[in-house]
Formats: sequence, structure tokens, C-alpha cells
Amino acid sequence: MTELRVRKVEIRGVPLIGYMRRLVDRGKLFPARIWEGKKVGVTYETNMGKTIGRIDDFRDIELTPSLHPGAFKQTFVDGPVLERAERILRETPALRGRMVPIEEKPMDWEGLDFSIRPSHAMFYAKIKKGEQWPRADLVPYEEIGIMPSAGVLNYGQGLFEGMKAYWSAAGNIVLFRPEDNAKRAQEGAKRLSLTPVPVEYFIDAVKRVVMANKHLIPPMGKGSLYIRPLLLGTGQILGVQSAPEHTFIVYVSPVGPYFKGGLTPIKLLVSRKYHRAVPGGTGNVKAIGNYAAGIKPSEEARSNGYAEVMYLDAIENIYIEEVGAANFFCVKDRIIYTPKLRGTILPGITRDSVITIARALGYKVFEKRISIDFAMQADEAFCTGTAAVVSPISSIVMEERIAIFNKGKVGPISTRLYQDLTAIQEQRADDPFGWVREIG
Repeated sequence: MTELRVRKVEIRGVPLIGYMRRLVDRGKLFPARIWEGKKVGVTYETNMGKTIGRIDDFRDIELTPSLHPGAFKQTFVDGPVLERAERILRETPALRGRMVPIEEKPMDWEGLDFSIRPSHAMFYAKIKKGEQWPRADLVPYEEIGIMPSAGVLNYGQGLFEGMKAYWSAAGNIVLFRPEDNAKRAQEGAKRLSLTPVPVEYFIDAVKRVVMANKHLIPPMGKGSLYIRPLLLGTGQILGVQSAPEHTFIVYVSPVGPYFKGGLTPIKLLVSRKYHRAVPGGTGNVKAIGNYAAGIKPSEEARSNGYAEVMYLDAIENIYIEEVGAANFFCVKDRIIYTPKLRGTILPGITRDSVITIARALGYKVFEKRISIDFAMQADEAFCTGTAAVVSPISSIVMEERIAIFNKGKVGPISTRLYQDLTAIQEQRADDPFGWVREIG
């Protein structure tokens, strides 16, 4: 017999309101009255299909959030409600008999790329600005209600993070440096006048979403579960100010390896026309508006055969800042260089990890202003980020000039740093830095 597992419990109320009746008694017309009624039902969604239950099924347990009179729809995908629902379904033949078997298509792990694939559950919490973040249940991954006057829609008041969960060589589900993502999100929230999310609250939400969707984590070597926390100003505003209501969301999607078949060098195009950030702006936080402005430059670069655009500083148009949404590194005479964080560059977590590993291996690493002329004379170049970890650079083109690194092949230092970092992430090597957190 197929094992029954409850995926979702939906408690909904259907308001029966609005019909009017005039009472006539012995020729006298009484005032119109409005009659109200409400029906509440329960829908169970299981691996066997959907079935309908009764609200009485939950009369002896406490629902979180509570089923209050004004709540016409509440959905639960974890917690005691699921445990109770699963027991009721097993013990109630009438309910079991109404199930319709369904089949889930198996995931094509080999065909995964870096694109969205909807998951079953996400984290969703909403507060008034400045309030404490509450305990919240996971909800199905679905559309969210938001008003046209929401701060995030009108003024871009929002930020995001990018993380991954993996199956490791030790058979564990692991996260990589989640505390640093949480702390960076806090700094971004302060800069954008959003209510910061406490570190442990952030990590707990991430863990719960990952474990609720652990069936979507690809096998080791086939990819990872990409995690996208969002902090948004969703309250209604008209003037330029912080939204009165803030929302924290965490959703996930299985993604394939950024480079299938191993490291692949990329070609970059230097932009003197577009700039990513300016001093005093938001270049050092993951504000959503930073990335919208980079879409057109990236599209133009890709349409001309380049993988991504390289940005220079907005003041002198000489010094390298970032590569698309990644941090830049170059190597000259076995010394590693990377642009210094000056408020216009994102403090990448992979960037910091690469610097730490390189120094542990004995390499000198200098964080300084790097001119495009210096970079184009380097022996080797690469960029770093959550998605690709380490991306070797085969060439950089600026106007009529072209620089080719390591004869267009992956350099030895890029390779070593990639191998050492991914070995730690996947628990194929010791973790002397305490970066990996086991969650399952």
C-alpha cells in the first residue's frame, strides 16, 4: 500500500453574506435585513490527491496561526496540523476512500540548469515596521498578495540574499556560512530602512524551508538547492518613505551545476558606458534595484558573445569594481589581487572564503584598487559568487584591446581555490574555519 503523506492542509471559510430580505406582515413593510452565515471546511492535499474534511477534525489542537472569525483562508504545510491531519486520514475510512491517486514526475537531475523550479513550501512572515518578527508557519510556494502602492513596487525598497543547501559526501544536508548571509542582510536592512531579521530567526527560517523541500535537493555533484531570502517593504505608501509593513520570505529552487563538465573559462566585456554603483549609494548591499540596473548591460554583453560585463568605478572610470554580480580577482607573479571594499562593492561571502583559503595556502592576497590596465596584464583572472563559486576568466575585452589569460584555459590558482572551497562545502575535506552547518 502506498504510504500516505500529508503535504498541505487548507482551512477555508466561505462567507455567505449579502442577500437581503424584506419582511411583509399584514401589509406593513419591515426594514431590509442582511443575513450572514459562514461555512468552514478543510481540504487535505496528500501524495494520493485531495480530499475534504471537517473543521471538527481540529477541535482539540491549537492552530498556528489561529483560525479566527475573519480568516477565510489559512494554509498549513508543516507543524502539528499536518501530524493531526495525517492521523485523521489514516483512521478515517470515509476520507481515505475519497482520495484520488496522483503521480509525481521524477526530477530530471541531469537536466537541471540555473532557473526557477517551483518548490512545495516557503517561509512567509509579515510585520508592522519595527515590530518583532513572529513565529510563522511555512506556506505553499504560491503568489503573494501585494497592493500596487507597496513600497517595494514603487520605490524598490527590498533586498535579497543568495545561498545553497547541499547533500554532502558525509550524507548530510549542509548550509555554507548562513550566519554571514544573515548578518549581511541585517546591514542591508539598516541601509534600506527595513526591519532587520535576527540572525537565528533568519537561519531557522532557511533550515525549515530546506527541510520541507529536501526531496528537491539534487544528489551530490548534480547541483544544489538554491535558497532565496527576501526582505521587502510591502506596506502601502505614496510619498518616498519606508513602507509601514515589512515582509520576510524564503523560497528555494533546485539548480544544476553552474559549470557542467567542470570549470569553464568565460569572456568579459569592460563597460565604460554603464556603472554599477556610486560612493554613498547601495553598492555594498544586495538591494534589488542594484540588479535591475545591470540587466541591460548584461544583455548587451551576451548578445555580443560575452558571458558578462565588467564594471569600472563611476568617478574615474579606471578601477575595477565587479563582474556582473560577482567579485573580481586577478593573479600576477603568484600574488592574488582583488578590489578593496570601498562601499561600492558587495562584500561577497565567497570572496571572503577565497581570500581566507588562499592565505591559508600561503598566497599573498592584496585588497586594493585595481586599474583595468593592471588587470589586463595579469597572468590569471577569475571571479567569485554563490552561483558559480569560482569562475575562471579566459579573456577581457575593452574597446579595441583584448587580454587573454593562461592561453584561454583555466589557471592553476583558480583551479586550486575552486577545488579546496568546494571540498569544504561538500564535506570532502576538513573544515578548519567552521563554515559548514549541518541541518539534516
